[in-house]
Amino acid sequence: MLSGWTEERKAKQAEAIRRWKPWERSTGPKTEAGKAASSRNAFKGRSNARELLRELGRLLREQKEVLKG
Repeated sequence: MLSGWTEERKAKQAEAIRRWKPWERSTGPKTEAGKAASSRNAFKGRSNARELLRELGRLLREQKEVLKG
């Protein structure tokens, strides 16, 4: 088995999780600031990529102007 978890170990872990019920204590962010920060988690990479693409576009436009003149 690649993961190192036997069927018995997986069954014991599943039973323990059903007893602990961690999902009942998981509430997520409470404050507006926390909710806003949480909502941006998935966009960290994309927003940086947009900035880089804008900068690249600006540099390419500058190069075109230099080559024309």
